[in-house]
Amino acid sequence: MARTQAADYDQKRETITAKAAELFATKGFAAASVSDLARKCKISKSLLYHYYPSKEAVLFAAMSDHMDTLVHLVCDRERTKSDPEKEFHALTRDLLQCYTGAAHHQKILLYELSSLPAAQRKEIIEKQRKVIGEVEALLTDMIPKTKTDRTKLRAKVMLYFGMMNWTHTWFKAAGQISRNELADEIASTTLRSLK
Repeated sequence: MARTQAADYDQKRETITAKAAELFATKGFAAASVSDLARKCKISKSLLYHYYPSKEAVLFAAMSDHMDTLVHLVCDRERTKSDPEKEFHALTRDLLQCYTGAAHHQKILLYELSSLPAAQRKEIIEKQRKVIGEVEALLTDMIPKTKTDRTKLRAKVMLYFGMMNWTHTWFKAAGQISRNELADEIASTTLRSLK
């Protein structure tokens, strides 16, 4: 007889993926065992397997959930034509808040993508490309001359994401520069480089 799902099944899966992201980010995916994860979640290994069939499945869920958040944040936002620079600054603030609020997820996305099976890796990469493409489209709408040099535009967009991707290694919310000030600097630097 199949085991029935608990009423809080989805919530428990989210807790497992959050704890897994923290474990994989601090210990490394290869070095972390299913036993380590079960201990971190304060559940048995058998119960962990009720939620995920493998360690790779947990890693994929943690990455996919984070990418879904980024896709929603970038691709599903309402675009206004009234003040595109202000909109770009707002997007950058939202992205940086997401990145710094999910530092463990961001770290495994940067360091552990190669640990996924090929099909799942491809799915994550497709989501990344969707986010990158949407930012490129936004910048092209704002600065039409970028249409003439797509290679340069792609490089600038990758630099834009690069500035945010690595904040988990050094940014401190209690530091002398606020997250929003940093986001505004990233947005301004990107826009200046394209004008």
